[in-house]
Amino acid sequence: MLVLEFKARTNSQQVVAIDEAIRTAQFIRNKAVRLWMDAKGTGQNDLQKYCAVLAKEFPFANSLNSMARQAAADRAWISISKFYNNCKKGVHPVGFPKFKKHSRSVEYKTSGWKFLSPKKIRFTDKCGIGDLRLIGSHDLAFYPVELIKRVRLVRRADGYYVQFCVRVDREEYLEPTGRTMGLDMGLQDFYTDSNGEKEPNPRFLRKAEKRRKKLSRRFSKTQKGSNNRQNARVRLAKLDLKISRQRKDHAVKLARCVVQSNDLIAYEDLRIKNMAKNHCLAKSISDAGWYQFRVWVERFGVVFGRVTVAVPPQYTSQTCSSCGTIVKKSLSTRTHICRCGCELDRDHNAALNILSVGLSTVGHTGTWIEDPNASGDETSLSVASGQLGKVTSMKEESPSL
Repeated sequence: MLVLEFKARTNSQQVVAIDEAIRTAQFIRNKAVRLWMDAKGTGQNDLQKYCAVLAKEFPFANSLNSMARQAAADRAWISISKFYNNCKKGVHPVGFPKFKKHSRSVEYKTSGWKFLSPKKIRFTDKCGIGDLRLIGSHDLAFYPVELIKRVRLVRRADGYYVQFCVRVDREEYLEPTGRTMGLDMGLQDFYTDSNGEKEPNPRFLRKAEKRRKKLSRRFSKTQKGSNNRQNARVRLAKLDLKISRQRKDHAVKLARCVVQSNDLIAYEDLRIKNMAKNHCLAKSISDAGWYQFRVWVERFGVVFGRVTVAVPPQYTSQTCSSCGTIVKKSLSTRTHICRCGCELDRDHNAALNILSVGLSTVGHTGTWIEDPNASGDETSLSVASGQLGKVTSMKEESPSL
């Protein structure tokens, strides 16, 4: 599935209409969750049928397209099914479905919209959104309309966006390079590879922290309900959005370069959520964006036909890459020194161990993450016979300011 995103040029009336459509979708989603809580044995089909009941009962719900109402019910069922899966697998916390308070998107399926031109779309339901001009570089005319299975309207701090989900399998062929690489993720450097090269850690949040604290203080000093508070909130939200975009851009470009330059990439199967429980390092770990980098490495591995292997991180820093002896060392010890005469940088030694383990399990490379997000509780593991390892993760939407 390919997601193409455009920025929408809107006027004040369209902004009000889009916000109303988002609130309506949130209302239907919450009502579906309430039905599941109250009526034992409620299934996905029952939630779909309940959308028609809500449309008859509430006029504002009837104004939203029928398939958009069904998509909102599908969102409720996704959270319910994840709760069931977590209970079966014994995952804690189980993630009991909650009511949404700050939804930021509404999703249409194959009806409720139509193209006027490759850069202009019209929403035909009763919400009154009308025609939206699309700003972006993607060529929608290249794809048949039948392949567009979803259209989303997304609200962000800097405006409104339209996303098109196209059912296309992206594959690109690259010549084999004959190179392999092991990656050891770190905080001082973003990663150290098995060749001894280091990628500097950009630290986007740390660099913008002074500016963010200033905007946060201004926001907290404003009066609730005032225009000044609204303006301060938007400025702070735009800065947070910029930081997240910088982090994503860095992860995408770096992952693409790594995958295109190597035939096999081995990396640590880190539990980011558990590591972030260390309050001394939580901010630095979150700012590094390791998990987002891993998601894009695995995605580009599928696109370019490269092998990506996630290896257990235990003892990769303690084991000598030359003789295999365990050499205990604290985090403050940055040089690996072994009695066999091996003396390497700590991270370089770990990267060599990661590559060695990755090459030994190269036949077990099922590491694609089905639902990538930064707060995954379980990550993918290598599975025999090349089967894909499933991932249990908790989808999270950051609260709006």
